[in-house]
Amino acid sequence: MTSYLGAIGTANPSHCIAQQQIADFMAQALEFGDADARRLRALYRVSGIGQRYSVLPDYGRPNGDYTFFPNTPGLEPFPSVGQRMAVYRREALPLALAAVADCRRQVPSLALASITHLVTVSCTGMYAPGLDIELVQALGLPAAVQRTCVNFMGCYAAVNALKLADAACRANPAARVLVVSVELCTLHFQKSAEDDHLVSNALFGDGAAACLVQGRPLPDGAPSLALTAFHCGLEPDGHADMAWHINDFGFEMTLSSYVPKLIQRGIGRLTEQLLENLPVRRADIHHFAIHPGGRKILETIEQALDLSHDDNRFAYRVLRDYGNMSSATVLFVLRDVLAAATPADHGAPVLSFAFGPGLTLEAMLLTVSHQGPTVRAVAESAELASPRLLSVN
Repeated sequence: MTSYLGAIGTANPSHCIAQQQIADFMAQALEFGDADARRLRALYRVSGIGQRYSVLPDYGRPNGDYTFFPNTPGLEPFPSVGQRMAVYRREALPLALAAVADCRRQVPSLALASITHLVTVSCTGMYAPGLDIELVQALGLPAAVQRTCVNFMGCYAAVNALKLADAACRANPAARVLVVSVELCTLHFQKSAEDDHLVSNALFGDGAAACLVQGRPLPDGAPSLALTAFHCGLEPDGHADMAWHINDFGFEMTLSSYVPKLIQRGIGRLTEQLLENLPVRRADIHHFAIHPGGRKILETIEQALDLSHDDNRFAYRVLRDYGNMSSATVLFVLRDVLAAATPADHGAPVLSFAFGPGLTLEAMLLTVSHQGPTVRAVAESAELASPRLLSVN
């Protein structure tokens, strides 16, 4: 039994803010002098990010026009966890619904009454009754829909949500799973000049993604991605290098400069273990969906796996246009991979990675399934050239 990742919808808040505007906000908030402000702006320039989205307009405004942060020198009194969670409760559901609406536009025949499972994903806010119940009520899903919340796992959490969806579909061919990830990372700006905080403040943005997983490909020639294999690895040496803690003034991210080296050290072994029992070798894979945790992470993976910048183009594009949106980010990348798929890609493997606290390294192998009218002829031609690829699907 194979499960298929079909339509992937995405959404972002209305406030789109240029990366250098955010750098100006940070320099002012941290009360940096000229020399430190120049270094901070240089960090933002080399981040690979052009813009980010936020539920807060403040990052693009001068002090005096803020709506969330105090209009005071140093932003004191600095917003508490409770104040940040109040914004999360207000903003998470509308953004999630926008992502679901985008997903449904791609599958007009999808009846919400047919959804059997709902998996919600977030590490940037929690409350109960939570987002899962609010989505059931707002979408009119059956009250008996099976709900699962994947909370506080960080950037790799969407992979765990897809594992849950895959398990549900393999257990019941009639299952239809709606996965919804919502991350409001910009609520957790930390007013600190420590390197970890400067880096995390430079990377994270807000976004939501929703996708459909079911036991058959999408109809009408739309491409899907068969969920072929998963593998999880841990680099315990990085336990303290990437972490996520709830403190008095928001959720604090630890993201040390050593993380790319840890990922580079473990990514080759992770790939070998993922493919170990599959009829696919690394050389067979030409499509990639890598979580853009940061520019340096993408570059080190390229070095470790001998990838080109073009191989990684979808990850770089998402990083440039949105920044790192934690768990939703890899779904944005998979959305672009799916959108670019053609009948000629039918049967092609897609290698995907995501990373987070632990240091956790998650790997997925997906396979393009394109049921268009010409797919049989394309598949027969491809089978003659490469039977190994088609055997995956």
